[in-house]
Amino acid sequence: MKRERLAVLPPRDAILAGALLLACGLITVCDVAAEDTASTVGPACRAEGGVLVHVVNSSLQAGPTEIRVLLPDKLDENRKYPCLYLLPVEAGAGQHYGDGMRAARRWNLANRFQIICVLPTFSALPWYCDHPSDPTLQQESYFLRVVIPHVEAAYPVGPTASSRLLVGFSKSGWGAFSLLLRHPETFARAAAWDAPLMAAQPNRFGMGPIFGTQENFDQYRLTSLVQQQASALRDSPRLIHLGYGNFRKDHVDFERLLLENDIPHQFHDGPQRTHDWDSGWLLEAVQGLLPSSE
Repeated sequence: MKRERLAVLPPRDAILAGALLLACGLITVCDVAAEDTASTVGPACRAEGGVLVHVVNSSLQAGPTEIRVLLPDKLDENRKYPCLYLLPVEAGAGQHYGDGMRAARRWNLANRFQIICVLPTFSALPWYCDHPSDPTLQQESYFLRVVIPHVEAAYPVGPTASSRLLVGFSKSGWGAFSLLLRHPETFARAAAWDAPLMAAQPNRFGMGPIFGTQENFDQYRLTSLVQQQASALRDSPRLIHLGYGNFRKDHVDFERLLLENDIPHQFHDGPQRTHDWDSGWLLEAVQGLLPSSE
């Protein structure tokens, strides 16, 4: 698919109602890994539909990546907005399963819910883990130490867990849940649909090269994390899992696991929809993540 042509924002437009001063300059996020790792995030460029795009160069990824941002049309400069992280299911600019940011625009999510939507890209197939030996395949660290700090420095996003929401399906549904379960103090809620939630081995869907070993995979295995984090998840519903296209059994079995561990949550078993961003699950997921916004 042809990439949208970008144009660098002129200075008078870059602030976007006074809220994006930092987004227009070169922003460096330092100390993003244990060693001397520095990541550079380029100036905001405008793509079709008003999406802002930053090009990122990080040693935690094998090549340049992007942070794509969709803002409400009218920003209140005195307000901090919730941030919805749309987690991609494909590497780079892949759109075989649709485009999460295009779907966000279709449903007018930024204006409808008064949120800031962010879609980061990854140089390799995203499973939201850190590889045990490849320093350029550190997806979890890249997201936590580069993407989130940049977004919260450059845009009027709340800098606490209550403002950080995760959504995805398939690989990125797994990623949304693993990020919250591994870092319950960092994220408020996560929603996933049609995802292989019950996977027990890194032997399908391109998992092997990304996780590296069974031992590493076990640190991200959702069924284990649910049991380990059960006590941290009992105060309020923080996990939302919705419907199916290819993975109904995974969701039904995962529902049983949540119930067995007395974890409050939301679950909708169907209707069956296609395995992509445009199936209709995204709007329902965001309604669950932000139940009081409409």
